[in-house]
Amino acid sequence: MTLAGPEPAAHLGGLIARDLIEVSDDPAVLDRGGRWAVALPYAGSPVLARFGDWREGTPSEVAGPWRGPSEWESSLDEDAYVAAVERIRERIAAGEVYQANVCRVLTARLPDPGSADVGGLHALLTSGNPAPHAAMLRIPGVIEVASASPELFLARDGDVIETGPIKGTGRTADDLLPKDRAENIMIVDLMRNDLSRVCRTGTVTVPALLAEEAHPGLVHLVSRVRGMLEPGATWTRILEATFPPGSVTGAPKVSAMNCIADVETAAREVYCGAVGWVDADARTASLGVAIRTFWVRDGHVRFGTGAGITWSSDPQGEWRETELKADRLVSIAAQCWEGNAGKGA
Repeated sequence: MTLAGPEPAAHLGGLIARDLIEVSDDPAVLDRGGRWAVALPYAGSPVLARFGDWREGTPSEVAGPWRGPSEWESSLDEDAYVAAVERIRERIAAGEVYQANVCRVLTARLPDPGSADVGGLHALLTSGNPAPHAAMLRIPGVIEVASASPELFLARDGDVIETGPIKGTGRTADDLLPKDRAENIMIVDLMRNDLSRVCRTGTVTVPALLAEEAHPGLVHLVSRVRGMLEPGATWTRILEATFPPGSVTGAPKVSAMNCIADVETAAREVYCGAVGWVDADARTASLGVAIRTFWVRDGHVRFGTGAGITWSSDPQGEWRETELKADRLVSIAAQCWEGNAGKGA
């Protein structure tokens, strides 16, 4: 593999990762040993990077310069997005699906590709929009992603595995609707089913349901689903059972994904996948859902935003939700970071 540009690095779970040893697309390596940075695109091959040096550090230590864009284009404009929501509602009425997450991708040309380090963007995001599952993975020529995700996809501690689906978004708790609560419960049921495929019978529980969580500029409804893994449950099996995340697909999952493919006009790529880390030796992990996520490719930066659609959805309201989720982060990405990582970083 030929690499050019900034050094490969990651900032995950408060740790800086350097000294890239290998990159794989086979989830089986996550049971083999070592500590891995993980990016699982919604569409495309996994990027599993084993780094040899992990230590506590701040985003600025692996942050090169970032010059943000000022103009963005959306894969779906307001009229097209509203029409897509109406098409999903028709399919709900026909009994094909109960809920589906409809997304659009914002794209901007980078004003200075030489000053477009996702490490710098990540430093801006962690300063302006702190997030519990913030993540950065930079392997030039392979993947360059910075995420300010508020949502847990999978956490693992030995045989205990947990997911934390978010469904329901508002500026304040007063904005949350009965539709949001119903949607959250649908996805909790879906995630219970997903985890039950790799967990011991009777161990899947819901320790938190419809909890309100405050994030910068937003309030979310968050639930937790937990289980005890079956003996011999490998990462390959775990991901086959749970990926892609239910909160960004819908219910039933396969039907929702088919609906999504019919109405979305841009590939999600890493967006709506997962980004995080796996420690194969300690049998621990934390993977965030790749929402509130930017990725850089071919001289452009991209950002995805979406909303969950049910029969009771107001199409214009769903468009406004996608705007709400994007506004703050796109504004942060328009700023500049001078770089603090030193030569070659």
